[in-house]
Amino acid sequence: MLAVIKTGGKQYIVKPGDRLKVEKLNAEVGETVEISDVLLVKKEDEVKVGTPVVEGSKVIVSVLEQGRAPKVIVFKKKPKKGYKRKRGHRQPYTLIEVKEIVV
Repeated sequence: MLAVIKTGGKQYIVKPGDRLKVEKLNAEVGETVEISDVLLVKKEDEVKVGTPVVEGSKVIVSVLEQGRAPKVIVFKKKPKKGYKRKRGHRQPYTLIEVKEIVV
């Protein structure tokens, strides 16, 4: 069984037992979260495609970790003008594990 879910403006293909990093969710470590934006569900040979979501389906995940990705440096410079800007950014993320897919 697999599903396509949408969270944080991105789409992910998930199966029970998968671990993945998604955009930060407002949940504590150890909590279970229901994701109801399920775009597609495949169970053996049966495929359900939502318009835009599959009604009555959800994916139950547990939060394993809240963290921040490594720093990305953004450096801008215009030659001969004395213009330099250095910025750093660390994107927050949530590590989740898919427990079950409910149709």
